[in-house]
Amino acid sequence: MNLIVLIAAGFGLLLIVGALVWYFRHLRELERSTRQMMNTGKEEPIPRDLLKKVKQIEISTRNVVNEVFSGEYHSVFKGRGMEFAEVREYQPGDDVRLIDWNVSARMGHPYIKIFEEERELTVMLLVDVSSSGNFGTATQFKREVAAELSAVLAFSAIKNNDKVGLIIFSDQIEKFIPPRKGKTHVLRVIREILFYKPREATTNINEALEFLSRVIKRKSTVFLISDFLAEDFKRSLQIANKKHDVIAISITDPREVALPDAGMIELEDAETGETIVIDTTSAQVRNDFHLKATDQQQRLKNLFQSIGIDHINIFTDQSYVEPINKFFKMRARRLAM
Repeated sequence: MNLIVLIAAGFGLLLIVGALVWYFRHLRELERSTRQMMNTGKEEPIPRDLLKKVKQIEISTRNVVNEVFSGEYHSVFKGRGMEFAEVREYQPGDDVRLIDWNVSARMGHPYIKIFEEERELTVMLLVDVSSSGNFGTATQFKREVAAELSAVLAFSAIKNNDKVGLIIFSDQIEKFIPPRKGKTHVLRVIREILFYKPREATTNINEALEFLSRVIKRKSTVFLISDFLAEDFKRSLQIANKKHDVIAISITDPREVALPDAGMIELEDAETGETIVIDTTSAQVRNDFHLKATDQQQRLKNLFQSIGIDHINIFTDQSYVEPINKFFKMRARRLAM
């Protein structure tokens, strides 16, 4: 009997040691991959025209941030939680649930904890840089619209003294920039979204959300910016939204919803490279394409609603100011209720 107990104990010890070895090995791999994603090495020089584009985005979004979104941003995100500030002596009428029993025991009479509203927010931008973002039939590519949206959100954040971080992803984590403050930091974020050359073409939203949960421990406001041409990411969204405040921003080109009457055209999937030739002179073909696209958008909308995630839909041929402003006002009304 004693021999059996010893064998069982030894086996249990081996399991514990094995688990610890796996944990620390996994931790080292995570730290190594995070350092690689931050790209601390020598970076490729940035073309002058790209620097000009970054400056144009800064100028074009400045008015939107200062005059349109400044008040809305603060009103929407000001009630983001409470943090411990100090203790003071208990006074008649104070909530007994706030008594700090440890301090009270040391001091000999009751003290209560005082909390105050958290003033500093962390904003995380999760930006999809898969190949489908390099599509646009209006004035801008989807990736350029993503950069402008990120600029508006980032400048709004630093104007409110909040931190901004960036996760660039395709079907893997392409780059991670930890949250920081300051205009120089935001300009770097914009530059990376525009300039970064992804290693992969396809999309994996699960990978981005799982990485977010590993590297950002504090509750944050997360803007997930993508065209959402991916599948099976509901579970990851649910988990992320329990820890963070996730807002989904989908970017769509009008030709992804409605085809023109342009004769025989070849369509190519930017992420897989698959091609198909269709006859757009056929009203039936155009109608079927439109119905399938709108059905996909409705299913995406229903998905976000089922999880309780706010969703903003942006079209590349329309101004993003109105839908973003509408979102801020809707959020402010909801918080006031």
